[in-house]
Amino acid sequence: MKLPEPNTNIVAHGADIIAALRALVPDGVVGDSAGLAAFDGDALTAYRQKPLACVLPRSKDEVSAVLEFAAAHNIPIVPRGAGTSLSGGALPRADGILLSLTRMNRILEIDLENRCVVAEPGVTNLAITRAVEGAGFYYAPDPSSQIACTIGGNVAENSGGLHCLKYGLTTNNLLGVEIALAGGERVILGSKAPGARGFDLLGIVAGSEGLLGIVVEATLRLLPDAPVTRTLLAAFKSVPDAGQCVADIIAAGIVPAAMEFMDKRCVEAVEAHSASGYPRDAEGVLIIDSDGIQAEVDDAIGRIGDIARRNGATVREATGESSRARLWAGRKAAFPAMGRLAPDMLCMDGTIPRKALPKVLARMSEMAKEYRLGFCNVFHAGDGNLHPLIIFDQMKGDELARAEAFGAAILRLCVEVGGVLTGEHGVGVEKSDLMPAMFTEADLAQQQRLKCAFDSGGLLNPGKVFPVLSACVEQGHMHVKDGRLPFANLPRF
Repeated sequence: MKLPEPNTNIVAHGADIIAALRALVPDGVVGDSAGLAAFDGDALTAYRQKPLACVLPRSKDEVSAVLEFAAAHNIPIVPRGAGTSLSGGALPRADGILLSLTRMNRILEIDLENRCVVAEPGVTNLAITRAVEGAGFYYAPDPSSQIACTIGGNVAENSGGLHCLKYGLTTNNLLGVEIALAGGERVILGSKAPGARGFDLLGIVAGSEGLLGIVVEATLRLLPDAPVTRTLLAAFKSVPDAGQCVADIIAAGIVPAAMEFMDKRCVEAVEAHSASGYPRDAEGVLIIDSDGIQAEVDDAIGRIGDIARRNGATVREATGESSRARLWAGRKAAFPAMGRLAPDMLCMDGTIPRKALPKVLARMSEMAKEYRLGFCNVFHAGDGNLHPLIIFDQMKGDELARAEAFGAAILRLCVEVGGVLTGEHGVGVEKSDLMPAMFTEADLAQQQRLKCAFDSGGLLNPGKVFPVLSACVEQGHMHVKDGRLPFANLPRF
């Protein structure tokens, strides 16, 4: 992937832009090279680029002021949460303002009667559950990075997590948002009250990757704790057997709360990292949660265990809450555990029909040999959301190029079997070149028209998602703001 060429006119006015931003957000602008190094990328670590400036607002009004300034002078804006995006969604631009929302980190309201929370975008995912767990509630989406990832980023990427099979992605747990548009105006979509009113613009914003607007407030659905939860660990002699087991469980009409897979190489790394009690001799393991009322859970666990054994698995159940926590802690440690195997990693994210799991898992093992790279399989098995971890060392020859080619081949395979390019990580810069593998020119043109309706200047997170972004004038839109040219009214110092 080649980073976009910066607009030299904007870069040349960098000092003036930084000074103007400091007038808008006096205690929240980073403009020196050393400070900007902390904001030069996200969790797609192979790519780095310092922004022109980083602004850390504390309020909605400061967000709007920065956006209005940027629109007036044609300066790109890249929104950023905690920087945990695995697709380069928060990769800065050398000619753009990075808008980091981590200081907007307050929970504004806890409304247990309506089972919801109102939060600023910089609140971490896990903080929502921590705030309400004493009252017997929790927030369902639980990405592996939930201790760090923020609600604003979760909305932008439509994040899922370990329990998204039963309880859905962010979009299924999002009641409303307030977003700041490209010119600084703010609009409210959705509310605490149920029922649809007009176009489902809230559904468009969830997963829009910062291309349509910037979340400045979110209203999130809370769920009551399940009365009973039981967890099984099923160990398999082959990876395709585990894939078949997943397909059989869903075909039987059973919907576990979670169903997660790890292969042998991943298990070995996790055991060395956190000693979670996984069987090292298994070619693959499934961790399966069932929750609900006692009779429902007992029936589901019994049927799941039978299906797993018919597929050749050895099955054991967690014996208590500490045992359950230990099993899940290992799964959540899978990504950091990869550091024991190689210094660099690409975490892919494609989703396939569950019936295709055995075929796709077998084909990925063949691909690893073709590209001469190691990889581990860890993924949300129940909804077919694959997260193959490709491990490499970018300091060694062409390993980065081979890792990217391997990842692209996996994603093309996902599309070929009837799946999609992303389940929860987003397209970002990682998959933008692959969009034509899934969408026609007409599809992409229609998506770009939608972006133009929200951001006619093309200033919000440009260079992401679309392989080539046409100017809105080419899509039938013309945008001139008050007849002003870029930098016409910049203060001079």
